[in-house]
Amino acid sequence: MAFGLLYDFLMGQTIEAYKYFGAHFVTQNKKEGALFRVYAPMAKDVSVIGEFNNWDPSKHQMKKVDVSGVYEVFIEGVKNYQTYKFHIHDANGNYIDKQDPFAYFSEYRSGSCSKLFDIENFIWHDEKYLKNRNRNFDKPMSIYEIHIGSWLDHPDNRFLSYEEVADKLIKYVLENGFTHVELMPITQYPFDGSWGYQATGFYSTDSRYGNPFQLMSFIDRLHQAGIGVILDYVVVHFATDEFALEKFDGTNLFEYTGENEYSQWGSKLFDLGKDPVRSFLMSGIDYFISYFHFDGIRLDAISNVIYWHGDSSRGENIGAIEFVKRLNGKIHLKHPDVMMIAEDSSSYQGVTKPLEYGGLGFDYKWDLGWMNDTLAYYAKDPIYRKYHHHSLTFSMAYFYSENFLLPLSHDEVVHGKGTIINKMWGDYDQKFAQIRNLYTYMWAHPGKKLNFMGNEIASFDEWSEKKSLPWNLKTYPKHDSISRLVRDLNLIYQYEPSMHEEEYNPVHFQWLMADNASQSIYAFRRSYLEDTLIFIFNMTPNYYEYINIGVPFEGEYEEIFNSDKDVYGGYNHYNGLPLQTMNMSWNNQPYTISIKLASFGALILKYKSK
Repeated sequence: MAFGLLYDFLMGQTIEAYKYFGAHFVTQNKKEGALFRVYAPMAKDVSVIGEFNNWDPSKHQMKKVDVSGVYEVFIEGVKNYQTYKFHIHDANGNYIDKQDPFAYFSEYRSGSCSKLFDIENFIWHDEKYLKNRNRNFDKPMSIYEIHIGSWLDHPDNRFLSYEEVADKLIKYVLENGFTHVELMPITQYPFDGSWGYQATGFYSTDSRYGNPFQLMSFIDRLHQAGIGVILDYVVVHFATDEFALEKFDGTNLFEYTGENEYSQWGSKLFDLGKDPVRSFLMSGIDYFISYFHFDGIRLDAISNVIYWHGDSSRGENIGAIEFVKRLNGKIHLKHPDVMMIAEDSSSYQGVTKPLEYGGLGFDYKWDLGWMNDTLAYYAKDPIYRKYHHHSLTFSMAYFYSENFLLPLSHDEVVHGKGTIINKMWGDYDQKFAQIRNLYTYMWAHPGKKLNFMGNEIASFDEWSEKKSLPWNLKTYPKHDSISRLVRDLNLIYQYEPSMHEEEYNPVHFQWLMADNASQSIYAFRRSYLEDTLIFIFNMTPNYYEYINIGVPFEGEYEEIFNSDKDVYGGYNHYNGLPLQTMNMSWNNQPYTISIKLASFGALILKYKSK
């Protein structure tokens, strides 16, 4: 009968199943070796095969140690990095060789074996960073999303290691003012073109870039530089490769049966109603937080957790919803300083509401509605924007219903969608003017920020995992100026309390000009305590030498940012001297300032004094 950790695993209540299952180096009866354990309830028998026994199934047969279907064996003398698999006599009478679901390391693709790896005793140097870590509700968070394998060129036709990427990434992130890096999935996956979203090893770090200690070193170094690291992790589905989780013991052990077995991507859907599957996935997330010090977990495709196949007409997936609540509750209990982030395209209410108030318990939700509405607006001819004016004001109508994060992610620059700058309306110069406007609007809007690598250099080429970013664009002033703009916006975002303190409190936001559809001009205020910023946007090519804006306070306003400055590739139509209020009301505000507003211009004013 199961007790302790095994019992909790079977009941779907543990987040530490990796301490029990998998392959662990131990000493038994004064003999050094490894203890192998696997959960295969419908298997007839199981053996460990590997390079240490010449792949002979008769050498190390596993003993069934619990009626629930747990098998184990101690093998003396095995070494780090040796390859192995489980040889399973499955429920259908077939013999199949499977990866260890709990393996910490795997063969480089296209190899399919698990590898022994002693995960203990890495020496960390990030105590100071972890001591001050929290979930960033009142801190600036500007996330740089990267695909490790394509951020830089591949020398000698090989992938750079985690550490080699860190050498340049740390300097680049700091220079450009980002606070966090988000890694696209780095759990083991066989097909490069899946970008890691169809994985086979949910505890195994991607061997394309090195071993687990090398990933730890990568994160340790980023932490020492003050940079947070978020992991993109997949709990919805897994790859169909026969050597992995698919029909692991001859039955649908990890996946649903029937019409819900396969996802819309052709992968297998995790059965999130099964308690052992829940424990498996929750423990995988805890493993990466506990052993790798990740500061946040971004969960992909949460709409496919909430609704069957992501389709609300099919109804809620109650078992999966219970899983994600349990996951967030247990992770936050053990790691109260770690963020849980939902990539959710649904309109389901309460995604970031605490569990005790009936929510799902995430800390942040991607605002995909904001992303779609915003990019669609900037793609329109300015002549017609007045008919879609409230596409940009709509997001603030629902913003305070969740803790939203504003994403311009990898999904927006692939599959023929064009890049961010390609989506902008107009000719070459107009596209650059509008991407400057867009980024200013993104940073000005309440909510944390996420940008995919390449957005900051205004790349015209869609991203591909097969090649590096076009870093040569940095030699062109137009493109380099966008990098400078992103850097300066990040620095202003970090420096100005009004842009990040209590940003999920509606009292700190006010529209100053929300209905000027005829001119397609917007203005709003963000405040915190004594600090006030005014943001103004011109969404047409019209230039205004003077235009009145209503403001809430009497006194002086200083322009601290203007997207039309020449250092950003603009034409220097900016407000150099402080702006003094006039004692007349405008747009329901008690005072007025008169400003110069460039074609497609965006500017930030800071209230100084009376």
